[in-house]
Amino acid sequence: MIDLRSDTATRPTPGMRAAIAEAAVGDEQKREDPSVNELQERAAALLGQEAAVFLPTATMANQIALKLHGRPGDMLLAERDAHVVIYEYGGAAAHAGLLVHAIPGVAGRITVEQLEAAAAPSTKVADQRAAVLALEDTHNSSGGRCWPLDELEAVIGAARALGLATHLDGARLLNAAVAQGIAPAAIAGRFDTVTLCLSKGLGCPLGAILAGRGDAIERAWREKHLFGGAMRQAGIVAAAGTYALDNHVERLADDHARARRLADAWGDAGLPVDPAQVETNFVQLDVGALGLGVSEALGLLREAGVGLSTTIHPTVVRAVTHLDVGDDDVDRAATLVPQALEGHGRA
Repeated sequence: MIDLRSDTATRPTPGMRAAIAEAAVGDEQKREDPSVNELQERAAALLGQEAAVFLPTATMANQIALKLHGRPGDMLLAERDAHVVIYEYGGAAAHAGLLVHAIPGVAGRITVEQLEAAAAPSTKVADQRAAVLALEDTHNSSGGRCWPLDELEAVIGAARALGLATHLDGARLLNAAVAQGIAPAAIAGRFDTVTLCLSKGLGCPLGAILAGRGDAIERAWREKHLFGGAMRQAGIVAAAGTYALDNHVERLADDHARARRLADAWGDAGLPVDPAQVETNFVQLDVGALGLGVSEALGLLREAGVGLSTTIHPTVVRAVTHLDVGDDDVDRAATLVPQALEGHGRA
């Protein structure tokens, strides 16, 4: 099976497994684990922030950040299809008591004008207030699209003028940085807090980083305990993160190139894809245009030996390239997918 369902399908490489086996460990809850401490310091510097805390998942990191920035009854502003809105199971309400104001975007991005309208103060003193803006880069549901820096700077500047805290769901932030040829801190350093996932394109078995100002991260440590995210000898996992920062960042460009090759090949074969929208490691395929339902299409592809996955869009499936997918896999998928869908639409 050529597994293109998600970059979460990656498995630790031999080098990463060696780093895990050799990791120095201590009591992470007491901040005595040297491998965890090293990862946190490395990640904070990479992201242009003062401090960082190591957490089991990126969803936990996002939820802790939102709790830091708002009070129960405040509003969270986010793009309508952002991960914190549609894939975190109402966590903003359950954990932080935040109301969600979902703003319809284009390619996962919103405008200054939309933000200003959403954050406009109420004429009623007792009404809820907009407290935090959460952006996502790359944006999962739009197909791994990136925020252009000028647009990002304008929206963050508007948020600050409105008195909003800013959080970046940067689960795939390093994909955005590599795709745009810029330092991760050029994106992440603009925000009050930022999440980085280690278990997607970086290939770690689990783990995430929440970074921000020193005082915010001190508060995040307490929330980590409240969320049940404190660990003990977590250095065996943190060592994988440090290994990934040393070895798996620049190679994200290979994933992006393979995704574009796949999109070009499928487009040439007549499948409904838009290669111009492939900015990182996602390829979206509209099987509805072929007269297929999503379940039927995924079944046909599975029988052909290629795994794709659903998206929030009712007729669209996706392929995601990652470090366990090589050039031969892409070449085979480029042929197998059109063959599997042959007889539907133009394929």
